[in-house]
Amino acid sequence: ACMDATQPDLRHRPHEDIQALLTGTLFVALGVVMFGRTGLLTGGTAGIAFLIHYATGWNFGLVFFCINLPFYGLAYKRMGVQFTLKTFASVALLATISNVLPQLISLGAINPVFAAVAGGLLMGTGMLILFRHRASLGGFNVLVLYLQERFGWRAGQVQMAFDCAIVLAAFAVVDWQQIAWSVLGAVVLTFALQMATIYVPALNPIFKTQPLSLSELAVCLGAAAVVWVATEAEKAWRRNRAGP
Repeated sequence: ACMDATQPDLRHRPHEDIQALLTGTLFVALGVVMFGRTGLLTGGTAGIAFLIHYATGWNFGLVFFCINLPFYGLAYKRMGVQFTLKTFASVALLATISNVLPQLISLGAINPVFAAVAGGLLMGTGMLILFRHRASLGGFNVLVLYLQERFGWRAGQVQMAFDCAIVLAAFAVVDWQQIAWSVLGAVVLTFALQMATIYVPALNPIFKTQPLSLSELAVCLGAAAVVWVATEAEKAWRRNRAGP
């Protein structure tokens, strides 16, 4: 009973959920528009919708909405009716807003690096707002949350694996520069998700995470940096050994 008393109240009133769904999908839609303007890709069903859009010219919002239809059964079975209804509303909102935004705002030339970083942060922030209110953008988001609750797999890591698979498939429809910046956007989005699920108190009970201390975070980042440096050093050594 004492432990329950210390848990934050995660329940939201209907008007708060509506506000969150509108805000979260608007953030994601802004990122989607920036990605589409620069020919970048993202992961999840949005990434698949981008691939189909680039390859065929079909409307992104309509393709995105249709791709998500098969996943609502899993959402209802594993996550409940409220989650499913909120997710359906979020997907419909994103499909609509992403089509309407280009008529409301005009974007000039955008640096693809800026689009990857800013767009990734916008989409990550929007997704976190939806997660906080027990909603998602369907598709892989539903699957990621299901795997998180069922097997304890980190949502950010599973999402990253799906995103990388989609980006690899993009070699068939876009050039390698766009793919490189798309990978950067996927990394930024995933990093934002992971940091938020660790350090935002309201998200800790949802994702079953605990905040890392500064020293623990430094150790994790340092270990990752060592692996990266070692990998790059090995690549340089192999190139030098192979010769011109």
